[in-house]
Amino acid sequence: MAGTARGLIEVQDFCLRYETMEGAVEAVSDTSLTVRPGEFVSIVGPSGCGKSTLLNALAGFLTPSGGRVTVDGEAISGPSADRGMIFQQYSLFPWKTVRQNVEFGLKMSGVSRGERERRARTLLGLAGLTPFENHYPDRLSGGMKQRVGIVRALATGPRILLLDEPFGALDAQTRLIMQQILTNMWQQLKISVLFVTHDIDEAIFLSDRIYVMTARPGSIKAEIVVPLPRPREPAMTLSSEFLGLRRGLMSLIREESIRAMGGEVSLDALKGLAINLEGQDLATVL
Repeated sequence: MAGTARGLIEVQDFCLRYETMEGAVEAVSDTSLTVRPGEFVSIVGPSGCGKSTLLNALAGFLTPSGGRVTVDGEAISGPSADRGMIFQQYSLFPWKTVRQNVEFGLKMSGVSRGERERRARTLLGLAGLTPFENHYPDRLSGGMKQRVGIVRALATGPRILLLDEPFGALDAQTRLIMQQILTNMWQQLKISVLFVTHDIDEAIFLSDRIYVMTARPGSIKAEIVVPLPRPREPAMTLSSEFLGLRRGLMSLIREESIRAMGGEVSLDALKGLAINLEGQDLATVL
């Protein structure tokens, strides 16, 4: 409907079970969350808690065992151009140039050549990739390949963008640059983003809100509002507000990581380990 904000994600009582040789396994249980139109929300939690499972259900790759998953009130029944998905792997066509990769989905949808070129060049400009539009993927760095992947996902005009640890394979400096590029594109395009990451600092820096998931079977343990003003700069990560959010999130995730390991872990028993960690907070290694 004209004038109505689009990109409302609603997950209600979502659960997903799958069969193994040992029997049924419940990956996600009774999970509910919301992403409002234009909002940037992250999901964090211990390994194996179902973060990626939930994202794949939103992308339409998995069917829920129970509950309801909708975008703008419409139940998700499969993949759609309205939902862009970015993985950690780059997934570019090596035989196509940067611009041809970006235009691929549009071409398959029957968009005219002139419109394909216009959209591709506009988005490549936002991502700082205009000088490389005729390069092939093997000429690009990891960060540049991931930028192309994000631009390709955005080219079809999705209502929401789903990202599953997209920067996990990048070095620390490139990761920081990518975070700022993604933020800039999100703010200009005003779409809804749901972002899965293991990096607590990344989640705080990027997000309006953060959902923390429990150990398997995953469910929502906590919802954290990030009140930091925008635009955000890397220096903000040293502020007392940022560090306070970080401590709180680390505490929540540490509790679930211990559960995921199958029992209680005595911090006293690990005190000797801290001597070899050059003064790092013990929580950061659990």
